[in-house]
Amino acid sequence: MQSPDQRDLQDEESDDLVLDDQPTTRIDRVTDEHTDDAADSAVDEVSTDGSRRGIRAWGSRQWVPVISFAVGAIAVSTFFAIGAWQRRWIADDGLIVLRTLRNLFAGNGPVFNAGERVEANTSTAWTYLLWFWAWVTDGQLEYVALWVALVLSVSAIPIAMYGTARLLGSRLGGLTGDGWTLLLPLGSIVYIAVPPARDFATSGLENGLCIFWVAVLWCQAVAWARRGPTGTRSAAAFTLLLAFTAGLAPLVRPELAVLGGLVLVLVFLAPLGAKMRVGVVVAAAIVPVSYQIFRMGYYALLVPNPAVAKDASGAKWHQGFVYLGNLFGPYVLVLPVILAVIAGVLLTVGARMRERPDTEPGAGPVSLRTRLGGWSRGLQTPKAVVITVVIAGLIGGIYWIRQGGDFMHGRVLLVSLFTLLLPVMVVPVTVPAHVRAAFRRTPTPADEEVPLPEVRAERASKGVDGASESVDGASETVDRAPDRRRIRAQLVGATLMAALWVTTLVWAITCHENSLPNAGIDIGRSGIVDERRFYVTNMGNENPVTAEDYLNYPRMRAMVEMIDKYREEGGVILPSSSYDEWYVARMPGVMPKGAERKVTVYFLNLGMTSMNAPLDVRVIDQMGLAYPLAAHTERLEDGRIGHDKILPSEWVVADSGAYPRRPVLPGYLDEDTVRQAEVALTCPETKDREASFTGPWTWARFKHNLRESFRFTDYRIERNPEYELQRCGLPIPPPLTPLPPN
Repeated sequence: MQSPDQRDLQDEESDDLVLDDQPTTRIDRVTDEHTDDAADSAVDEVSTDGSRRGIRAWGSRQWVPVISFAVGAIAVSTFFAIGAWQRRWIADDGLIVLRTLRNLFAGNGPVFNAGERVEANTSTAWTYLLWFWAWVTDGQLEYVALWVALVLSVSAIPIAMYGTARLLGSRLGGLTGDGWTLLLPLGSIVYIAVPPARDFATSGLENGLCIFWVAVLWCQAVAWARRGPTGTRSAAAFTLLLAFTAGLAPLVRPELAVLGGLVLVLVFLAPLGAKMRVGVVVAAAIVPVSYQIFRMGYYALLVPNPAVAKDASGAKWHQGFVYLGNLFGPYVLVLPVILAVIAGVLLTVGARMRERPDTEPGAGPVSLRTRLGGWSRGLQTPKAVVITVVIAGLIGGIYWIRQGGDFMHGRVLLVSLFTLLLPVMVVPVTVPAHVRAAFRRTPTPADEEVPLPEVRAERASKGVDGASESVDGASETVDRAPDRRRIRAQLVGATLMAALWVTTLVWAITCHENSLPNAGIDIGRSGIVDERRFYVTNMGNENPVTAEDYLNYPRMRAMVEMIDKYREEGGVILPSSSYDEWYVARMPGVMPKGAERKVTVYFLNLGMTSMNAPLDVRVIDQMGLAYPLAAHTERLEDGRIGHDKILPSEWVVADSGAYPRRPVLPGYLDEDTVRQAEVALTCPETKDREASFTGPWTWARFKHNLRESFRFTDYRIERNPEYELQRCGLPIPPPLTPLPPN
């Protein structure tokens, strides 16, 4: 005879869509939480004839939700894949990670520029995932990034829908437990209908990995909650796997640590033994903590360099709300969001109506230990998982609003939107089995054929068989009569849910091709741009994917020509106002001892620039994504979001050792400012920071970086060299050019 734990585990493993393997559905569960073992077993006994088990014994009530779910998942995933493929592209920022891959394959390490230990990619997991598939396939890096992003993005949709279907499994059959339930996509339709979701399904950025990780974590958390507190080895293994997945959060995206952390707190505080709690901590921490130690000792920072460049701790609330409106406005996104909230409310009300009231007499005072135990068991429930996910999604959205959003339309809010839609990725629409009974004043014999699920479970648990028996002395005639109130409530709920689904579908069909006003033509005062449409318009290529495609972007072909021209001589290549010309700050005729002649390209569009430049060419940017000196400047209060750090070019001329005087120095640069920058670079703290990523990586350097990474992460300099000299307490050099008389 099986123990209750073994029976629960067998049920969990044998039923993916939470349909029982008996002729009746798992909707015989009394509540949405863990069902009493005796009642669950009793329902199984009532529903089986002892001869046929598994799929062959299924009836319409089992097949309807399975088929409707499968059709919905396939349809939504197919439409998403088609839409994403039609809009396939690799963004300029998506090319940045590929430069790191080139350096990895060249033996230069996980760096952006050879000889400079700078982590230019926010998502560590995305970097090494692309590296792995590029190594396995030996394919062109751009297409490796395209296909990996596309597969992850599309896969995330059915995985998330599957997790929600499992969440809703105990509600199949509706309030009366004997209806026919359709599982229809709702939240998944909302997500794929938003054009930025299809834009960033490829793009070369980590959005696809993020929603894939969220979907997998969602499925694991729901399965963990439905499994309940059990002591079996397989349950322990699944719990540790959940902890491991949640622990990967900061490596996927730093802000996803909120969701991963909350799930880990849920698992840790749920009923577990001391050894399992230690195992959860180890499983969650082993990879991220190991990499964090490596990051601190190798890059000398606590966070990726882009987090420093964009000052992730800053606040721009007004710009954040502008960004939110920029996403919601063109697609009337507030409508499906309200519909999703209403759907969630309907599901919550339905769950409350299914709960069996507690009729047991009071048991007197309850000890604190008992209360804590009950609270702990309550954490391993579907309700707790849903609340955790919703809270994490809200925190993620609020974080990005506080941060000011991004310059790419919709991009950074997509993961939060996806997370918030998880509980309603699919919704149940149940047609009661006894519709006519809801409108009759007296029940008919036909209506009395099927008792309520609670009655069946309780009767079976007490060993009662036959129609003439009673339970607890109650009249069987009363118990077997359909609950007309529940049937009516189910009809109203099904009608409302169907109306919500139809409205959402109409919205998606109407708005899925909407776009920003002047998309691709004008960035606008907000600084937010439809990034894909902008590059498509400026290059005349509907699907720019490769670095070669980006040679058609203004200045790129001229840059390649300038690199070839000054490859041997060296110099700093700087953008001019002309799309066909670049300025060059040339190197001195006689180089200082130990100095190297090298070409440096200083330009905002880091991805297309770096991927069209050889690896021995140093490529840096004004914002500081790959240039720590720029990253450590203060954020401009009124700067364009995502571009609010701009390091003057004089710093680069001084840092590169280019000749600082005219007529060699480009005319728009100031000689005195270059000289001030040269002196400012001798500031002890700045020199220490520079040595942390340019000096030889020895064991002593590793330990030094490990200790100083906290200070280096917070270190900031003034973008104006004169102000930086004052900050550092260094003398201001005398002017090289005499001042004009007053």
